[in-house]
Amino acid sequence: MTSTTLTRAGTTRGVPTRTLLTAGAAAGPLFLGLSFAQVLTRDGFDLSRQPLSLLALGEHGWIQIGNFVLSGLLALAGAAGLRRALRGGPAGTWGPALVAVLGAGLIIAGVLRADPSMGWPAGAPDGAPETMSWHSVGHGVGAMLSFGSLTIASLVFARRFGRVGALLSVFVVVATVVVMAWPDQDSISVRMAVGSTLIFGWLTAVSLHTLTERNH
Repeated sequence: MTSTTLTRAGTTRGVPTRTLLTAGAAAGPLFLGLSFAQVLTRDGFDLSRQPLSLLALGEHGWIQIGNFVLSGLLALAGAAGLRRALRGGPAGTWGPALVAVLGAGLIIAGVLRADPSMGWPAGAPDGAPETMSWHSVGHGVGAMLSFGSLTIASLVFARRFGRVGALLSVFVVVATVVVMAWPDQDSISVRMAVGSTLIFGWLTAVSLHTLTERNH
């Protein structure tokens, strides 16, 4: 699914580009804000051991499922806005398409939940499950699509910006790769949260930058 598909299907037809870009900018703050709010309020959840994806399990898991899906829809809207705003310019084709892949990945990761593990929810195995269900595999695919597509998008968009913007985009790529590839499995849940913050922060910055360009 790409932003082109969305526009042709009429999903965003008639919606102002400014609104679409604002939606894209809101995807990250929504996902991270609602996720961390749950980390602080759901009894027994420990971010040092349990990744944010596991919040989709348990009594109030529907909140995180909705968070994934709504954030994905906002990202898809943002991709459509970026395609309109950047059409014919640097990063105008692959940049929005990669952001759309992020949106699709988030929706997949929300609909297909991870298996209980790391002690969450109550009664789950203390470590990783011995075998993975099909929906847990699908969840992992969605998560990899999200991280991978937006990391690549950071490089694609770098050529559109001036020196400072390009350096910041490259920094996000390098920092995300280092954080996610760091060989310490005990800290993976925290590192995934940091990686999410980096790439979502970048998407918000790009969406707002594009919005400002249009206003001027």
